[in-house]
Amino acid sequence: MSIIKVIIPAYNEADSIAHVIQDIPDLVNEIIVVSNNSSDNTEKNAKEAGATVLTETNKGYGYACLKGMDYISKQDVKPDIIVFLDGDYSDYPEQLTELIAPILEDNIDFVVGSRVKRLRESGSMTVPQEFGNWLATSLMRLFFKSTFTDLGPFRAIKYNKLLNLNMIDKTYGWTVEMQLKVLKQNLSYREIPVKYRNRIGVSKVSGTIKGAIFAGIKILYWIFKYSIKK
Repeated sequence: MSIIKVIIPAYNEADSIAHVIQDIPDLVNEIIVVSNNSSDNTEKNAKEAGATVLTETNKGYGYACLKGMDYISKQDVKPDIIVFLDGDYSDYPEQLTELIAPILEDNIDFVVGSRVKRLRESGSMTVPQEFGNWLATSLMRLFFKSTFTDLGPFRAIKYNKLLNLNMIDKTYGWTVEMQLKVLKQNLSYREIPVKYRNRIGVSKVSGTIKGAIFAGIKILYWIFKYSIKK
């Protein structure tokens, strides 16, 4: 039986975090919520919903993900699969079983949930998000012959493969760094279509001009860095 752990970075997601946790399938062994400097009841609500709660005071999506990984690295029994999931309830956590199926059944290394248009709720992705996804995946296709169509946050990866990626991005570039390193290391990967709905609350990235700009810069930085790196 595979050991599966979920890492959920969360910044002020008090209204949504319990919904996310409650919808995660029972086959998951541990749900780890990393509160990224939350000032509301995110931590309290996550604990009450049954999650392990960590605190990361350095602001940044990557900081939160790395905190969760550091916690897991200190456990005696290591997981087989790590799933990353947002805390805003925009993803459908119950689709986790579909997300990990290619790993369990076909020995795929990495799976990303693709927020295809036909399964997206109206307004769930902003124009900057859609453009950013299109630009990033088009450049990955150009430089690396990738078949990725999305930088979706709902993703699953074998734990040993994740460690070998040596993830370092602390902020907005986490998702694209992971996908680029998957490509550079010739890992097997697959996309599966996932549903996507309007998040609870306001996005800290796409919901602000500053966030959208910095995310775009980070995405382009990682792509061009790896396009010239041997």
